[in-house]
Amino acid sequence: MSSNNRNTIYSGVTNDLERRVFEHKNKLIKGFIEKYNCINLVYYEEHNQIVEAIYREKKIKNWNRDWKNELIEEFNPEWLDLSEEWKG
Repeated sequence: MSSNNRNTIYSGVTNDLERRVFEHKNKLIKGFIEKYNCINLVYYEEHNQIVEAIYREKKIKNWNRDWKNELIEEFNPEWLDLSEEWKG
């Protein structure tokens, strides 16, 4: 997730991506997300096992910002909010 100005990136793990994005967009989670307004889904990965997902999340969180930007831009060059396509 990123803020509108792309200054802040949030990474996390969930078993329900649509629900989690809804929570971000509606600021239902207090703290970091609410403070930094990370409401745009710009990148995601799917994993079959929760331990794999948690391992990957921790790895990405330890990356420097340039690496995170590269990862996002390979997947989503324009930093579009990928959740927009979910709207019916």
